Amino acid sequence: MLQNDLQLKSGVVGGTLFSTIINISFNDILFTVIMAVIGAVVSFFVSYVLKRLFGKR
Repeated sequence: MLQNDLQLKSGVVGGTLFSTIINISFNDILFTVIMAVIGAVVSFFVSYVLKRLFGKR
């Protein structure tokens, strides 16, 4: 029973990952990378400004 349950879980996870990987395009990956870079830069500058404003108190 345990072996069948493990095979079922492996099949579901493997099928989900495989179908997801096939449907991801290069444009999706590029968009994600660009948004991550923009988010990191904005986060850095907001942290820097807040540290400068409230760090002296």
